[in-house]
Amino acid sequence: MDVQIPVVRPRRLRTTPAVRRLVAETRLHPAELILPVFVREGITAPVPISAMPGVVQHTRDTLKKAAAEAAAAGVGGLMIYGVPVLQDATGSEGTNPDGILQQAIRDVVAEVGDQLVIMSDLCLDEYTDHGHCGVLAADGSVDNDATLLRYAEMAVVQAEAGVHMVGPSGMMDGQIAVVRDALDAAGYQDTAVLAYTAKYASAFYGPFREAVGSSLRGDRKSYQQDPANAREALRELELDLAEGADLVMVKPAMAYLDVLRQVADASPVPVAAYQVSGEYAMVEAAAANGWIDRERAIMETLTSIRRAGANQVLTYWAVEAAGLLRG
Repeated sequence: MDVQIPVVRPRRLRTTPAVRRLVAETRLHPAELILPVFVREGITAPVPISAMPGVVQHTRDTLKKAAAEAAAAGVGGLMIYGVPVLQDATGSEGTNPDGILQQAIRDVVAEVGDQLVIMSDLCLDEYTDHGHCGVLAADGSVDNDATLLRYAEMAVVQAEAGVHMVGPSGMMDGQIAVVRDALDAAGYQDTAVLAYTAKYASAFYGPFREAVGSSLRGDRKSYQQDPANAREALRELELDLAEGADLVMVKPAMAYLDVLRQVADASPVPVAAYQVSGEYAMVEAAAANGWIDRERAIMETLTSIRRAGANQVLTYWAVEAAGLLRG
């Protein structure tokens, strides 16, 4: 039987590592990676997070060391989450100028503020005794507009602590406009806003609950996006841009690469994606069982997120991945 010899041979561009590197369409760089970190009040040593091997709740001192390590690795930024001792109905520690998050912001800005973009989570779920991202109405639902008032206060307190960028993550309607107005009115026009534009009510947040000591009862489906919807993300994008978002985000990342691609195609501002705790935990668990090559899986997942259109990636592997990229 005659075999037709191919004239076009795409495999020529796959023959060696050097050739593959030369023609790679998507590249990762440490400066595009953002490390989420947790700082817990009232502890004297880091507390491991059982569902997230290698990730801990930091003390203020160990957070400073982690920040210095991230800066040395060339990572682009930190996203800081505070874990307070006190939780109450309104999340009062979220607006305490001496609350754990505000203290941590001051610590890290002093330590590495010229080398990293210091970001802070702007949400109430870490601080409320019911675990929701907002203030509750009498019927137990999340009161959108009452929550906005709390977000405005949080934004100013975090900016006063020196944060470079706030990340409103509660998915309240109008949150970006309220935060932007509050920052501007307080004289913090240069404090940027990273909008959690498309944050889905996802099963992949499970390990994060342990990381922030969440007291959540019920779910967040009434305010986070339905995983079935993609066009809705574009509507949220339009609103966040109109309200003054400097960057926008899709969360989670890996289960929503199609949404990320659509948002990236439509957005005139940088687009971030968050590789969340459950996505991290799945890879770590599979690798621990010998089912996958851990380092290859890490880099493949990060590449897929960049390939789908993310300009920045929040990942718990940020420092490790930066090291792998440097070789």
